[in-house]
Amino acid sequence: MKNINKPTKGQALIILLFFTLIAVTICSASVIILITNSLSGTKLQQGSIAYEIAKSGIENAKLQLLRNPDYYGETVTIGDGTAIIEVSSDNGIFTITSSGKIGNYLRKTQITAAYQNYELTFSSIKEVY
Repeated sequence: MKNINKPTKGQALIILLFFTLIAVTICSASVIILITNSLSGTKLQQGSIAYEIAKSGIENAKLQLLRNPDYYGETVTIGDGTAIIEVSSDNGIFTITSSGKIGNYLRKTQITAAYQNYELTFSSIKEVY
């Protein structure tokens, strides 16, 4: 009987290439997950900054309304963003709406105020969607 030997040269190279391919796939997936998480964190931070800008606009409007009861609003630059303030009045009750914008992110807040016995009282701030 003949003994037939199959050539087995190169098996180690194929196994090495297989494990290298698996390692590259795992590393690529890790990098993609890292980038995705980083972008999500940036979006969350930008949204929070837009909300804080809107709150700053409300605080500015409170101060302006205390100084001038005929205040109607304005646009204020705060850092890299802007706060667009709108004040409407109905029988001595003021509604202050502030929109904080930074980049593509926009958040709105609202508060009401009323003059009673020569005092200006404010409700709690709320976010408007």
